[in-house]
Amino acid sequence: MASNTTSLTMDGAPAVPAPEETISTRRLIAFLIMVFGMFMSILDIQIVSASLAEIQAGLSASTSEVAWVQTSYLIAEVIAIPLSGFLSRALGTRLLFAISASGFTVASFMCGMTSTIEQMILWRAIQGFVGAGMIPTVFASAYTVFPRNKFHIVGPIIGLVATLAPTIGPTVGGYITDLMSWHWLFFINIVPGIAITIGVLALVDFDEPNFELLQHFDWWGLAAMAGFLGSLEYVLEEGPRNDWLQDESIFFFAVVCVLSAVAFFYRALTQKEPIVDIRAFTDRNFALGCMFSFCVGIGLYGLTYVYPRYLAEVRGYSALMIGETVFVSGAAMFISAPFIGRLMTKVDLRLMIAAGLLIFALSSWMMTGITRDYDFYELLVPQILRGVGIMMAMVPVNNIALGTLAPSRLKNASGLFNLTRNLGGAVGLALINTILDSRTDLHISRLHDKVTWGNAVAVETLNMLTQKFQGAGNASLMALKQLSLIVHRQAVVMSFGDAFFILACFYLALSVLVFFVNKPNMMGPDAH
Repeated sequence: MASNTTSLTMDGAPAVPAPEETISTRRLIAFLIMVFGMFMSILDIQIVSASLAEIQAGLSASTSEVAWVQTSYLIAEVIAIPLSGFLSRALGTRLLFAISASGFTVASFMCGMTSTIEQMILWRAIQGFVGAGMIPTVFASAYTVFPRNKFHIVGPIIGLVATLAPTIGPTVGGYITDLMSWHWLFFINIVPGIAITIGVLALVDFDEPNFELLQHFDWWGLAAMAGFLGSLEYVLEEGPRNDWLQDESIFFFAVVCVLSAVAFFYRALTQKEPIVDIRAFTDRNFALGCMFSFCVGIGLYGLTYVYPRYLAEVRGYSALMIGETVFVSGAAMFISAPFIGRLMTKVDLRLMIAAGLLIFALSSWMMTGITRDYDFYELLVPQILRGVGIMMAMVPVNNIALGTLAPSRLKNASGLFNLTRNLGGAVGLALINTILDSRTDLHISRLHDKVTWGNAVAVETLNMLTQKFQGAGNASLMALKQLSLIVHRQAVVMSFGDAFFILACFYLALSVLVFFVNKPNMMGPDAH
């Protein structure tokens, strides 16, 4: 139980006071402002995903070029997230968050004003880099500002934001683009960004800066980390599209990634003030929490990608229709968050994580029988279970990984923890794309072996299509092309079923590993 008294350390110096049992209204408002800033930063990862076609047309870009509108943001964000721990200790929460929020706002304005794809990619990278500082700072503040007996309230708030924002990103983006234009995907950040900057400067007083740390800034460590994480993100993003290491640029960046990783870990383990303190992984619960965060990230970002892709490719939905369909998962997360927070005070967190992973596995299993006719109502229950499962797994994982660490270690650990979730998403997208491509090719090959002149159904379908195209040109050739498209579409649908099956098996197996986690003592190491 925390108290308001200040104890003495072994050398007689006053120790840091234990967190108060109650929190002032000022600090609560300050924290909620920061949470909204984090929401904006995470939302912007996916907000453009449903509107890339409109951005491509508006900037006269190619398909490969416009993909970098999302990739550049992700690469910059992945580099900046672990760096935020050091900067938060050096600059303090107030100054770092204000710089991140203001920089994010300026970069958002410039993204909306761009007229070429090169300008867009540059400003998206800047937007991702400066905005990334808001994400781990909120996580660290949640577990230092609030007393431990309030974690069941704080956990669902930040867990909801971290999972809800990428889930509803395509929905929000689709609505904004449909109602106004793609420029407003970025302009909409300006007013909230200014308000967040002012609010943080006026209200945040969680800690004091330590500017002396900047004298020990490890520039070589930063370069190595940028090379390692940036190259890794590039390889994972571009690999599925360009045949992995068969592509020269991917092979080059894979080599850069390996060499930079060696240099980064060497600097991290030998420097007095490393750019990222990876020793947090020596804490068993933190290390296992990061592993679960990585794995949940695969499902969180992977399925946020799979559902819209199915609806676009197979069902032919517009961006707005896709957004309205996948919003179900976001609604399920929002509704379930308060119940999950209350459940955390009554149930072993490990059981909650296992239950969440099993629910998530069930939602994926229900989609293994997917057909080209799956519509809103067929996707409804799996999406609800997906939303509830992610929340039930992610929120306790946050508490197990960060809620039991000493406050002095939280800022660095928070950056690492959030990095694992994003890397999990990058790995998940790469694996899912690879599975979809390879299984589509396999199913096309198998279907072609069956769709022959000896197949009565195939011949009947071909004759029906030939009659349909009579008088419109070469009816036989058009019928063959149409039949080929039907076969290809069926192969694509079957590949989606395979991807869901693999995810179901993965999360079923992962649920067993939960019981290797030590039972967390959420009242802190000194509790009795």
